[in-house]
Amino acid sequence: MRRLPVYLVLDTSGSMSGEPIQQVKNGVQMLVSALRQDPQALETAYLSIITFDSSAREVVPLTDLPSFQTPDIQATGITSMGEALSLVADCAKRDVVKASATKKADWRPMVFLMTDGIPTDDFQKGLTRFKEERWGAVVACAVDSADASLLQQIAGEAVVKLDTSDSASLSAFFKWVTASISTSSKSVQTTGKEVEGLDQLPPPPPEIQVVV
Repeated sequence: MRRLPVYLVLDTSGSMSGEPIQQVKNGVQMLVSALRQDPQALETAYLSIITFDSSAREVVPLTDLPSFQTPDIQATGITSMGEALSLVADCAKRDVVKASATKKADWRPMVFLMTDGIPTDDFQKGLTRFKEERWGAVVACAVDSADASLLQQIAGEAVVKLDTSDSASLSAFFKWVTASISTSSKSVQTTGKEVEGLDQLPPPPPEIQVVV
């Protein structure tokens, strides 16, 4: 079975402390629980979580949904987004199976990046490394005062915005990510086609604005 790798790249800097980081953890738990109820996602989707604050960390390596355990993430420090972009690229290079005489390649990975801040490290270096890998759909979410135009360098037209980091907005975001992963899993299994952009994903709910 060809896997659909999914990387959640999550800002865990100090500005996310309190209610926002708790809602992120709740959102990840909800996402995994919902995808486990989806037979196609359960068979195809593999999930990894990368967090970034004063450094970037692979807190959950690429894991099948039945084995996935939600990590206990904390919010502290600054915003090493460039390092996170480099790390997710390195992880994808290591994780994603390439086609061989005996094995089919994995589908191109999906990436969902969420941040409420501005990079405090070498963003361009990380961006350059990120673009060296082959990706499927890449979606970036700007929360509060995050710079949406900067995120467009990562995700092109697939940038969305949450005006606040309250529980309703973050919950809506993770429900939409869940639906997007389900849609992608169905697409690769039934049509053999990868989802590549926002226009192929479910419409975002009212809490989520598409940046144009």
